[in-house]
Amino acid sequence: MIKNYIEHANFEDTGFSYTLSLISGKHKMVILYCLMEFEVVRFNELKRYLKHISDKTLSSNLKELEADQLIIRTEYPQIPPKVEYSLSQRGQSLMKVLDQLCAWGEQNRI
Repeated sequence: MIKNYIEHANFEDTGFSYTLSLISGKHKMVILYCLMEFEVVRFNELKRYLKHISDKTLSSNLKELEADQLIIRTEYPQIPPKVEYSLSQRGQSLMKVLDQLCAWGEQNRI
């Protein structure tokens, strides 16, 4: 399968490249994993889980994941405002791929 990607005239047109574009970056896969583990998570809970991430970076990553339809942002009209994040159906389907990455890492850790 990898050979097919190499044979493409333009790597950017491959499914592999597209998938990487969705999960690239330092925090996106961790955010997705956190949402898989805890199902519904608020902003400050994500921030505590990720530890060394700025509000701006976390907010930016969440907006990108939402734009890519991998997560769902639910806003409740109350005071103080309440916003929760969860995996979309599309995001849940990506977790199968991320699980395989985790399994490979466990089996091949040096």
